[in-house]
Amino acid sequence: MAVHIVLNAPTTFSFFCTPAVSATFADLFSSLTSIHGDVFLERERERGQMKEKELDYILVPAGLMVFGLYHVWLLFNIVRNPRRTVVGLNAESRHQWVLSVMADPVKNGVLTVQTIRNNIMASALLATAAITLSSLISVFVSNASSGSSAASEIVYGNQTAFVVSIKYFALLLCFLVAFLCNVQSVRYYAHVSFLATLPTSQDKRDSIEYVARNLNRGSYFWSVGLRAFYMSFPLFLWIFGPIPMFACCCIMSFVLYFLDTTTSFTRNLHARSMKEEI
Repeated sequence: MAVHIVLNAPTTFSFFCTPAVSATFADLFSSLTSIHGDVFLERERERGQMKEKELDYILVPAGLMVFGLYHVWLLFNIVRNPRRTVVGLNAESRHQWVLSVMADPVKNGVLTVQTIRNNIMASALLATAAITLSSLISVFVSNASSGSSAASEIVYGNQTAFVVSIKYFALLLCFLVAFLCNVQSVRYYAHVSFLATLPTSQDKRDSIEYVARNLNRGSYFWSVGLRAFYMSFPLFLWIFGPIPMFACCCIMSFVLYFLDTTTSFTRNLHARSMKEEI
């Protein structure tokens, strides 16, 4: 059995052989083609996975930077120009409120206790929600399976076990911070409810200033706990990929700017409502 090869062109060969040999060459060519196609698809799949992992390394720090820079700017304005922010303006209003109610603690005692009780209930509600969500996340993480095909289809990003653990840990840490801040807020409010109704503190400027500082500290802890709840939204969306997380950070920073800043009308209204300090 002989195989005759005839050279028709510099790069073209013609094979004249028996049907069995032709079938062998055809099988060999198809197997080589399939192997080359599988290698090409595998390389493309690896490139796609690398691009997905790079998104987490770029968009997640960028989103956290946007959110963090906004709060650095907000903190700077609270310290340097408090009336430009809602937090600073409310702090001045609470200070003036303490001066008003402690001018006659016996007469204003019921109003003082009821007002502070409302703040305690708000902080207790947020603390309860935070610790409940923390418990649910802990139970979910402990019972979740390591590989979820349904989740991997809708998540575009790094899906390794290490990164998934970081996502749930960051979300859990956020709710724990919210819980601790709201507990501290309840602590300060409860302390103020006693101090603000003391008849012996009447006309004592040092005592009144101390009560006002503690009331504002409780409110500051409540604000930080509320910010931790805000931060939980982009961290929750990070579970579904870095793109929703980055978009949420940008949108939330934009919305919070309008919620945290005051207008000239608001500043003038508060200025007229506040009486001169003693």
